[in-house]
Amino acid sequence: MTDSTNTAGTLPTPTLHAESGMLTLEGLPLTQVAEQFGTPTYVYSKAALTSAFEAWRQALSGRKALVCYAVKANSNLGILSVFAQLGAGFDIVSGGELARVLAAGGRADRVVFSGVGKTRDEMCQALLAGIRCFNVESAAELERLDAVAGELGKTAPIALRVNPDVDPKTHPYISTGLKGNKFGVAFADAQSLYRRAAALPNLHIAGIACHIGSQLLDPAPVAEAAQKLADLVDRLAIDGIVLEHIDLGGGLGIRYRDETPPSVAQYLAPLLKVFEGRKEELCFEPGRSLVGNAGLLLTRIEYLKPGETKNFAIVDAAMNDLARPALYDAWHEVVEVVGREVPTQAYDIVGPICESGDFLARGRELAVAEGDLLAILSAGAYGMTMSSNYNTRPRAAEVIVDGEQAHLVRARESVSALFADEKPLG
Repeated sequence: MTDSTNTAGTLPTPTLHAESGMLTLEGLPLTQVAEQFGTPTYVYSKAALTSAFEAWRQALSGRKALVCYAVKANSNLGILSVFAQLGAGFDIVSGGELARVLAAGGRADRVVFSGVGKTRDEMCQALLAGIRCFNVESAAELERLDAVAGELGKTAPIALRVNPDVDPKTHPYISTGLKGNKFGVAFADAQSLYRRAAALPNLHIAGIACHIGSQLLDPAPVAEAAQKLADLVDRLAIDGIVLEHIDLGGGLGIRYRDETPPSVAQYLAPLLKVFEGRKEELCFEPGRSLVGNAGLLLTRIEYLKPGETKNFAIVDAAMNDLARPALYDAWHEVVEVVGREVPTQAYDIVGPICESGDFLARGRELAVAEGDLLAILSAGAYGMTMSSNYNTRPRAAEVIVDGEQAHLVRARESVSALFADEKPLG
């Protein structure tokens, strides 16, 4: 990434460049995107998506492995279709996400179904589609899945998601591998549950799964979990339970501010060493590392509001568009789209929603005027997928840039569509 119009350091978003004081994504000025599609708009780079996926594929070269994109990070059909064309598998957590994957051209036999609360209907949907594997997260789910598969005359391929009780050293809201988390089955119970699964008539034991959390910056906890998994796999083999694949989840972090995440190769190196010489296929479920820095949120300043203790830049995007700052106090770099030769001032960047928690960034040094465009970076993951219609606000448009071409992959919602299924009392 080259220097932006106004930033103290190198920004994390790939394929974004400052040319003659104007930000461009790939070869397209962001001012042109705003003129064509309005604001707020999520804008993604196809080149960045492709490059991120190829980094995983290259790091796994020579290994029997499958990279399954975690759909929850960004489920737009345009994004999914890019990964489907690259040969990705998909990690889903709902029947709705399965429908999206299939609509985007993804293959059902490359889909793994995670999540603690799969319903009977979702199980039926996935079994009839012929998915690759269910990542089972409780004893109760194991029994239900066997019953549902039997009713359909199907055999359900399963892996138990094992909770290794390893601290991922990340935000507590996105930690998933500790004893107190709702995810997975207790490590101490896993071997007996595998024995139970082997006795159920409508299940096929395909593998084992583990995912300890998101935005991981240190591969050591993942390597620790991998070693615990490898030891368990060997104990299962003694029981006659031989696994076809080992699913190590996702979680690799990205740079939002000043983090120094490992490269994909650096992240995977200690994991691959644990499984060196083994025959099982390795599966990974990256989400944020594939899409996070491939996207930004484009927004326009409506008002500049000076205050006694701070200044506010009130923009047309809000916490309903990007919930991460309000939810996690997350940092997103903010950059002027067009540089101005005016003094910088510190601004809190806030939206029009009637909540004090409606902020996108705080205390940012910007050289701006009313009507200027801002790019909120590193917004490709958990941006649009977590958006809402709070305050009856239509959700943003979504655009994928490919070279100098912009493709609308989600039209902006209309207000009338928001209540089209509602009825007043007569």
